[in-house]
Amino acid sequence: MAKPEKAIVIGSGIAGIAASIRLAVMGLNVTVYEANDYPGGKLTSFSENGFRFDAGPSLFTMPLLVDQLFEVSELNPRNFFRYKEVDTICHYFYNDGTVIKAYSDKEKLRDEVNQQIGGYGEEVINYLSDCAKTYNLTSGIFLEKSLHRLGSYLSKDTLKALVRLNTLNLRSTMNEVNEKKIGHEKLVQLFNRYATYNGSSPYLAPGVLTLIPHLEFNLGTFFPDDGMHSITTSLVNLAESRGVDFVYNSKVEKINVIGRKVKGVQVKGEQVEADIVVSNMDIVPTYRHLLPELKQPRQVLEQERSSSAIIFYWGVDRQFPELDLHNIFFSQDYKQEFNFIFREHDLFEDPTIYVHISSKYCEGDAPPGKENWFVMINAPGNVGQDWDKLIDLSRERIIQKLSKILDIDLQSHIESESVLDPRTIEANTSSFRGSLYGASSNHWLSAFVRHPNFHRKIKGLYFCGGSVHPGGGIPLSILSGKIVSELVQNDFRI
Repeated sequence: MAKPEKAIVIGSGIAGIAASIRLAVMGLNVTVYEANDYPGGKLTSFSENGFRFDAGPSLFTMPLLVDQLFEVSELNPRNFFRYKEVDTICHYFYNDGTVIKAYSDKEKLRDEVNQQIGGYGEEVINYLSDCAKTYNLTSGIFLEKSLHRLGSYLSKDTLKALVRLNTLNLRSTMNEVNEKKIGHEKLVQLFNRYATYNGSSPYLAPGVLTLIPHLEFNLGTFFPDDGMHSITTSLVNLAESRGVDFVYNSKVEKINVIGRKVKGVQVKGEQVEADIVVSNMDIVPTYRHLLPELKQPRQVLEQERSSSAIIFYWGVDRQFPELDLHNIFFSQDYKQEFNFIFREHDLFEDPTIYVHISSKYCEGDAPPGKENWFVMINAPGNVGQDWDKLIDLSRERIIQKLSKILDIDLQSHIESESVLDPRTIEANTSSFRGSLYGASSNHWLSAFVRHPNFHRKIKGLYFCGGSVHPGGGIPLSILSGKIVSELVQNDFRI
């Protein structure tokens, strides 16, 4: 079998960058085509009126996955990318005035929970121990390998996990598991929130997703020294040092296939040959626009999409010592909020609000005495709603709610504003309907019906990113790039 020489990656999201690095390390000539004039997909940044904002993902867990990309390149990651662990994972605010500070230190967390809600601290610690067990049992099969190759099921650890599938709460919802293990409604809501980390509803998503809190509470929450966008910039620099060529303002128009082999892509009317093509584009537009002549995998393409978001980027003219890097202001009726998002395709009148303030850790992200607020609410995907009206309504509700809880006239302190909504998310990143994580996990079989990282019939065609296995978010997207590289290595015996 001839060794492949040329690989093309479509899109420079974090998964595409990760895949390009690993393919280059394997000795391939790699070109990344990006439709925008910047890399990173959702993981980018912008500045406005002296405030710098990370435009997309704001949570950083499992930094070892970024480190590994430097290590496989035989470089010390600390010479190129630095981060610190945060002491407080999040501040949680409830409508009745309760505030829970989720400390990374387990003893402090136990004491905080006991003090704020009169007990349940030990239940939380036991719950987090169970989250770790679930993660350790499942990560090797559900996250780190292709679910769609027989070889993934032949290891000792995988067979052990399969034998214990009945203990993974696949048939119970996340909410049902949390109610059983924790009980207190405020804590159930706190841990139900982790379903949103892959754009799902805790009242529909399987209980196995209770592994997600493990990433924050047991493995740690981190923040890059130069902000989230530095994940992108440092990895692009790494990729370029390995010879990867990034070509911007170059939208791929078609993936060329002859018989059962990929032959390259069409970019700006030009035919570019390659032995391997990796699509980091959302799987829906990949098939519908780049592979229209192939049989469409309808079951995958018609899966329910994950939630989207409305994000306000506010430059605020004062500082708020009661807030931290990550802050959540909960809805009074969480179940109804998710019902509106996934069933009504609308916004609930009392939204849960996430406020991220990177200037708490990067002073240069805001002028002295001021803060940069990334303010997000979960939203349905774009199915033709009147988003201009919904944005105005959301803004009014958010300001009213935050003003009440913080006892401040917030509107009078906003001096700069930009907005991102499902329409612009879709336009900027080709994410179908503006979904943040591809398909939702609102069914117990969701992990098994995500599109695989390879095409079953077309040799040399692969897929990475949040819309395919193993899922969305920075860690899983990076893992998808790793899975692709391992498939290429195996398929072409490199």
